Amino acid sequence: SLRFPEKLWKMLESGKFQSIWWTEGGKCVAINKDLFEMEVLGRKEQQVFHTQKIKSFMRQLNSYGFTKVQQDFQRSASLPEFLAEEAAASAHSQILYYYNPSFNRAHPWLSERCKRR
Repeated sequence: SLRFPEKLWKMLESGKFQSIWWTEGGKCVAINKDLFEMEVLGRKEQQVFHTQKIKSFMRQLNSYGFTKVQQDFQRSASLPEFLAEEAAASAHSQILYYYNPSFNRAHPWLSERCKRR
């Protein structure tokens, strides 16, 4: 059986899941929390991870050195654009971003450094 980082990598590269993806540049992992709970953790057959709870999955990420990061949005100067961006940002509030310096799409060999704490 594969280690957690290897499972995560395979999942990201498979293109089979809409709830988890690489962010631009391949430096972070983005997770649509609600969709991930249904699409990945809610599976009865072919479970990817040994949990059905998002909190347990997030603990796994943390135990392998991933940290939650805030996505920075560039703010517009005009009020209508600012309000539109605020609405978009709140719609994205269920998107979680995780970063690990040893988990980078451009450098797959680094993932071997992802060790459980």
